[in-house]
Amino acid sequence: MVPIRTPKEIKKLRLAGQLAAEVLMALEQHVEPGVSTAELDAIAYKIITDANAEPAFLGYMGYPATLCVSINEEVVHGIPSKKRVLEDGDIVSVDVGVILKGYYGDNARTYPVGTISDENQRLLDVTHESLLKGLQALRADEPLGLLSHAVQTVAESNGFSVVRAFVGHGIGDKLHDEPQVPNFGRAEDGPIIRAGTVLAVEPMVNAGTHRVKTLSDGWTVITADKKPSAHFEHTVVVLSDGIEILTPWDSRAADYGLA
Repeated sequence: MVPIRTPKEIKKLRLAGQLAAEVLMALEQHVEPGVSTAELDAIAYKIITDANAEPAFLGYMGYPATLCVSINEEVVHGIPSKKRVLEDGDIVSVDVGVILKGYYGDNARTYPVGTISDENQRLLDVTHESLLKGLQALRADEPLGLLSHAVQTVAESNGFSVVRAFVGHGIGDKLHDEPQVPNFGRAEDGPIIRAGTVLAVEPMVNAGTHRVKTLSDGWTVITADKKPSAHFEHTVVVLSDGIEILTPWDSRAADYGLA
């Protein structure tokens, strides 16, 4: 069963999403050459706990940090470390989740570090566009596959591939809830989405193969061919007449008619 959230729950999810977005916006000014991923993690932890909230990922299934910080060929679940320092030309995906008053906010984006290559910038732009085009296609009383197909179409029409081993998810008073939200598939597939559904939509797009593998730390996922990957995510609520983005860090959303 896909949960339908009440107006009271949506209000709580809006507050959690706002906090998660504030973390991403605050980190933007700290993503630069010479900064360690552990420093980013410490900044995020302070923002979250100062807001009387909790990091959603810390301790989740044993995960040891506040953020997931994934660099270049790392797709998701990179563990922050004092030894891992950002370098000019890197791209770094930062995923942050929070728990505020029992409800979750979850979002991610990939930042350029210093000056990046034109091809890496194109990967970031296309991945971001795939998220926004997917959200444009998400409608009440229509199949979830409309979103999935839109994401895949944007990525693959630009010569990139969509990760299939990891997908988005429902979210609310659990970090991961029904339904799963694939970033690939036919438009007619998937459950019919109703107003009040809250989803974490998160395309992961690779420059090369869609295949991935997990490193020996048990968490960090990399592309099988070690080509770069990008990751963008919003938490959204489906309304009767559109959607509302609950993680408002995204200045490009308005260009797609999203709020």
